[in-house]
Amino acid sequence: MAEITLKNLGHSYSTAPMSEEDYALKPVDLVWEDGKTYSLLGPSGCGKTTMLNIISGLLHPSEGQLLFDGQDVTQKSTSERNIAQVFQFPVIYTTKSVRRNLSFPLECREWEPKKIANRVAEVSELLELDDILDMPARRLSADQKQLISLGRGLVRDDVSAVLLDEPLTVIDPQMKFSLRRKLREINRRTGTTMILVTHDQSEAMSFADEVVVMKDGRVQQSGRPEQLFERPQNTFVGYFIGSPPINLFNVDVQGDSLACPALDLSGIPRGQLEPGALQIGIRPEHLSFSEPTEKGAIATVEACENLGIEQIVSLRAQTGEAFKVKSRLRRKIGVGSQLAVSVAEKDVLVFQDGRLA
Repeated sequence: MAEITLKNLGHSYSTAPMSEEDYALKPVDLVWEDGKTYSLLGPSGCGKTTMLNIISGLLHPSEGQLLFDGQDVTQKSTSERNIAQVFQFPVIYTTKSVRRNLSFPLECREWEPKKIANRVAEVSELLELDDILDMPARRLSADQKQLISLGRGLVRDDVSAVLLDEPLTVIDPQMKFSLRRKLREINRRTGTTMILVTHDQSEAMSFADEVVVMKDGRVQQSGRPEQLFERPQNTFVGYFIGSPPINLFNVDVQGDSLACPALDLSGIPRGQLEPGALQIGIRPEHLSFSEPTEKGAIATVEACENLGIEQIVSLRAQTGEAFKVKSRLRRKIGVGSQLAVSVAEKDVLVFQDGRLA
């Protein structure tokens, strides 16, 4: 296991980059602690796989340094870094049994047969593969094949980190939940540093101790899942994290304070903010609604989705701005009806030029 440090690390697939726009991964500084779980989260083409391939050694960066436990490994090969990588599609030997798939990396390292048998037994128990050790790998389900692919990395005792490049994409939803839980359990029991690449926010948030949100090759914010949800550093993070995404409202400047006409809010401290591209952000979970006779801005219901324990109500303010409320009240709400909407001041976020003020 290793602490992984990215020092001004950047990469361009162009041989002669002329500007920042030529970089698939814009220079970044990050430190990932030994033994924790991390997620690289973002839309397709945001640079997360480029970052993962640099860490694994499949790609050498255009600039900057990569350190494992303080040692510079920027130019070292994948084999010298002792990285285990699990890809979107399982990389296993379908002609071999599960046992032989797990033992093969150790045979290549010329381990003693008894030591190999003990280690395979240990890892197969951890991954709950004991009952299928002698089955041909080709007969297994997609999630079992991914467990074998993971086991081929865990069976080694010299792995610095396990890199997971969207390994749950080909697995059905229920199996995803099970495998995600298994990965967390493995991390707790072995202390192995794990880095998961995904475009699925629920996957990232439920797996990682820390999530790195990326867009256009740049790290937008890195932090614990609750930090990203409660204090998104810009509107992109607010939009990408959360379902539904954060609501954004127009702002009026009233002397030393701000007002949000859509929600009938006023007296929000302006501080040092200059007039300009100001917006107020509020999570759908932080808005509440009631009958129009009670205090709150009046909005018209445009749709109501019932999701079992929760409902998502789409509303339009009198200013014409559309927004959503996520609630567990599960009231019967008719399209076209009116509701009073309110929010606690502590849940109001102010953004200037797209960044948290």
